[in-house]
Amino acid sequence: MNLVKRYPLVLPILLVFCGSLALAAPGFGEGQSGVSWVSVMPPVVAIVLALITRQAHLSLFMGIFIGVCIHTGGIWSGLTTSLDTYLVNSLAGSSSHTSILMFTLAFGGLIGVMSANGGLKGIVAAASKYATNNFRGQLVTAIMGLVIFIDDYSNTLLVGNMMRPFTDSVRISREKLSYLVDSTAAPVASLAAISTWSIFQMSLLDSPYKAHGISANLYLTFLQSIPYSFYCIFTLVFLFATVLMRREMGPMHKAETRSQTTGAVLAENAQPMVDESLVREFEESKLSHWSNGLIPILAVLVITICGLFITGIEGLDNGSPKTIRNIIGNSNANASLIWGSFLAGFIAIIMSVSGGLLSLIKAMDAWISGVRSMVMACIILVLAWTIGDVCADMKTAEYIVDLTSGFLTPALLPAVTFFTAAVISFSTGSSWATMSILVPVTVPMSIQLLGGEGNQVVQDPIFLSTFAGVLSGSVFGDHCSPISDTTVLSSTASGSDHIDHVRTQLPYALISGVIALLAGYIFTGLGISLIVSLSVGLVLVIGVLKIFGKPILHE
Repeated sequence: MNLVKRYPLVLPILLVFCGSLALAAPGFGEGQSGVSWVSVMPPVVAIVLALITRQAHLSLFMGIFIGVCIHTGGIWSGLTTSLDTYLVNSLAGSSSHTSILMFTLAFGGLIGVMSANGGLKGIVAAASKYATNNFRGQLVTAIMGLVIFIDDYSNTLLVGNMMRPFTDSVRISREKLSYLVDSTAAPVASLAAISTWSIFQMSLLDSPYKAHGISANLYLTFLQSIPYSFYCIFTLVFLFATVLMRREMGPMHKAETRSQTTGAVLAENAQPMVDESLVREFEESKLSHWSNGLIPILAVLVITICGLFITGIEGLDNGSPKTIRNIIGNSNANASLIWGSFLAGFIAIIMSVSGGLLSLIKAMDAWISGVRSMVMACIILVLAWTIGDVCADMKTAEYIVDLTSGFLTPALLPAVTFFTAAVISFSTGSSWATMSILVPVTVPMSIQLLGGEGNQVVQDPIFLSTFAGVLSGSVFGDHCSPISDTTVLSSTASGSDHIDHVRTQLPYALISGVIALLAGYIFTGLGISLIVSLSVGLVLVIGVLKIFGKPILHE
């Protein structure tokens, strides 16, 4: 039962309390580095309100409002500046954010057309011949999450939207679907040798390496750090273990039991992040050949990958070798995703009209309906980006770093770095922003603490695990945070209630995170070999699920 429904005064009392804290908060400039404990108030307010009220939009805006009130020193200035400066700048000040919104909206249009022309229903019918039950449905979804590794956004939207109708038919709960989608998006993209994530992560080493005269290859350092991304590795192991062992824990067990025994893929009071008109359109559409759905989806992938190569070659400096690493590193991922989503939508419309599946008017109406279905997600994305900007101005990350920087030793560095990255990512809702903040701080710190010649230091397991700890910890915090854009997109693509997704995924993420901390980063800091760390972690993952997991009562 929603706490606000049972106790209506909870929300106004909480808002008054937050407002009082904002007014009573000490002025900026009182912390060790010009910040104080009030720096963490915006994300804390947003997260607590989201969990209590289940209203992500309101909660995010209240976090923004409280933060700007503190930053500007007044309630009225906080309200007006939130609206006319921070919300506007989250779009106008970032071409990347605008590109992501365009890609998301256009992808919604593509799904709308494929729902109306029967192509998605055809994919479901074809898949049902092979994935005939709940177990196979989960396995196919998880495998698809591994296959689409080039980018987390395209992974999330493709897998979630394409598999949702089918997973509904085999009684996989929307909570489990969103977990499968979310936990194979960022972890897979972060571990992939070539992806938009890997290139970004590698590029963060460039400035610290130049500053310390290190000539080691950036890409080689990234590849060497992959085995130390313990959270991403253990998350994927845990995910496949739940599927193969057919066991669940905590809120996820309750959700899967409900779905498989009653057929209700959503909880009774759920507020799914999907336009119900799009669902009805899918249900009412006639069955057509699976190619009407699969060809446009493949077009997204092919056009996006081609776009990465085209923009990457155009971005190369004269004389630079045309290696895959250089091409992807100089590519424009946002432009490529926009090309893929819009052109695939055009292809879907042309196929629908030329094949007699839809008239041009109905095809365009379906595309617009699909775009409309993404509006709620786009609003939350804008709010999530805005609260990230507020946290940056209030120096939330710097305050958290200050709390951990005074007691570091080489042995503690990987574990403390992982934990700090998780806290910052959870608080700000952005894994990439966390990486951008921490890598320039932790890499010089690692070099200084480890001593020795720079090119030798970057081969040290402590250094590699510290760098990987930033990357992996950022994904960990992102998975736990209800204000993360990738968490929002996972809820949207899966048609899940956003808070239900966070609530059911959180225990699984925490288990993987604790195991990564103990068996991964603490072991590495103590000098224990990588093979032992990975082996112990794998045993713990399987053991926890075996001991505490419960089998699901099937239909």
